[in-house]
Amino acid sequence: MLDEHAGTVLPHSPCIRCDAFDGYPCLTNGKADAQIVCVDPALARNANLELWTGAYVERLITDARGGAIAGVQGVRNGEPFEVSGDIVVVACGALSSALLMLRSTNDAHPNGLANRSGLVGRNYMRHNNSTVLAISRTPNPTRFQKTLGLNDFYFGADDWDFPLGHIQMVGKSDGVQIEGEGLPEILQWFPKAPFDWIARHSLDFWLTSEDLPRPENGVRYDGGRVVLDLTESNMEGHQRLRRKLAQLCDKMDVHPHLFDRKLYLGKDVPVGGTAHQAGTLRFGTDPATSVLDLDCRAHQLDNLYVTDASFFPSIGAVNPTLTIIANALRVAEQIMRRLGAPPTRTAADGHPDRAAAGPAPVVPDGGGV
Repeated sequence: MLDEHAGTVLPHSPCIRCDAFDGYPCLTNGKADAQIVCVDPALARNANLELWTGAYVERLITDARGGAIAGVQGVRNGEPFEVSGDIVVVACGALSSALLMLRSTNDAHPNGLANRSGLVGRNYMRHNNSTVLAISRTPNPTRFQKTLGLNDFYFGADDWDFPLGHIQMVGKSDGVQIEGEGLPEILQWFPKAPFDWIARHSLDFWLTSEDLPRPENGVRYDGGRVVLDLTESNMEGHQRLRRKLAQLCDKMDVHPHLFDRKLYLGKDVPVGGTAHQAGTLRFGTDPATSVLDLDCRAHQLDNLYVTDASFFPSIGAVNPTLTIIANALRVAEQIMRRLGAPPTRTAADGHPDRAAAGPAPVVPDGGGV
């Protein structure tokens, strides 16, 4: 949310070009995140929209025949509540949405809501991720480093016919982060270099490869305990992508040895790297092989929709957020039609057959979806 002129930040700019950006909370609301560009504006201009904090949904209640959601039960600030509506939309994230379905059992849905196919919680995907640090022989003074990426190897390479994935920059390292992570490998290569020097010369990369949908990968309950079953897949492509990056660095006056970063993913990468969680409630045309239909409505429940990344049948090798946003807007229009409200898009959006019904949905800047 940067407002500047000729490289100088203007007085009323939310972003002030500080040295702690990606990975840090912003005290001036300068990050174009979902709260700043979507949630807060939506609350300000829609009197019929309310955001509850401190609330936890325990289960969804169906009607007597089990064909629709009749109520939502939960706890808010320690007090139980129950609400109802004509339409219920679940968007808890792929893991928590599936768990909500599994703990909402009843006589009509003994194995969990919408689970006649047995696929609720299955086909979980989370990307194969690595965060690595390279050391340039010349200083790298950039602040907004997370603006560059390349997909040259997305669909394969000259020595490998299968997809390798996506390479992008991440937020710039500083000396305190590097020292706090304790990267002994760096000191072996640069024994006399202080951490601040290493940070000034650092290039920080995020590597993403596709995690394949496997029925045995998923989230489930074992009694009252949550279990995440996860078997790695496609790691050959991921390691080849890392080697491609090392080869590029060697040709760019950058030290070819890549150092593993732990700041973003923690020490247990398969569990820690769940920011891009997807699957678990995949959509499709056949109720026997999917949980949701193509409008992301549960096959067995007339008024239950899911708009997070649970619907993904595959995940690709890029951040899924824009796809989630685009699909949520698509599903919202289907729900609006069902409720009798006209859609929001105008002729200028390339849909001359659709009438305008007021302000367009708020989409984050850069989210051209």
